[in-house]
Amino acid sequence: MHIALVTCDALAQYAATGVANEDQELAAYLRRRGIDVTFAVWSDPAVRWESFDVAVLKTPWDYFDRPTEFHQWLDALDARGVRLLNPTGIVRHNADKAYLRDMELAGVPIVPTRWLARGSQVDTDALLAELATDRLVLKPTVSGGAKDTFALTRQEAAVAAPQLQSLVDAGDFLAQPFLPQIQTSGEWSLIYFGGELSHCVRKTPKAGDFRVQHMFGGGIHAETPSAAIQRVAADIVERFAPGCLYARVDGVETPEGGFWLMELELIEPFLYMEAGGEAAFARYADALLRLTSIEK
Repeated sequence: MHIALVTCDALAQYAATGVANEDQELAAYLRRRGIDVTFAVWSDPAVRWESFDVAVLKTPWDYFDRPTEFHQWLDALDARGVRLLNPTGIVRHNADKAYLRDMELAGVPIVPTRWLARGSQVDTDALLAELATDRLVLKPTVSGGAKDTFALTRQEAAVAAPQLQSLVDAGDFLAQPFLPQIQTSGEWSLIYFGGELSHCVRKTPKAGDFRVQHMFGGGIHAETPSAAIQRVAADIVERFAPGCLYARVDGVETPEGGFWLMELELIEPFLYMEAGGEAAFARYADALLRLTSIEK
């Protein structure tokens, strides 16, 4: 089987340096399992996607900067009959965090959220009151890697008001209360391959920050959440990620011990394979082989 491991131009250039990263380690493992792997940049018009048995999304980390082009690429794959994992229909829906609103309506517990449509008036005082918080988080509904994400007190929000209004004038945003437990107990990521739980990590921000991403100095700890959290995450994957090769459920434990979903990552999540060890690579490969066999 020949697969395209889908990445972006910046990551492809980085891979050419020979420095080990998760993409390279995954490709090396898949090749040891007899799978022919070629890295392919999703936005490269020279790629002949139909020449692959399947295209597998891994690190298209610039898709949210070029959403129109990305959706056109998905349409082109469908038109050419190219199989994509995860499936194109699910990817389209997952590309905008407005999917969280649909999930909430379906009974999934999410972080309390207010939705700011493009061009709407940003009233941070009203948002702080509605969300019963003294610190507000605002982020675009189409974004990644904490781009244009803010955690602001009332005073900071007042100073940043012109910048915030300019951003909302250009795109949809969401507002949520700042969750202090992120700075103490952290954020959970539960990683699934082929619908089955593979491994989990707890992510914590560096001192004084709120962003848990490792590129901002966040810590990654291989740990297992409670059985209650695992049940919620498993239900989310079963209902909202059918037929997916991978899914990453990101969320935070509530003060009452429940679980609030922050994101269901189905397009380009870092999978923390190192935290899962050799077994995680094996589970990924097994899920890939199982899914591609079913689809033939």
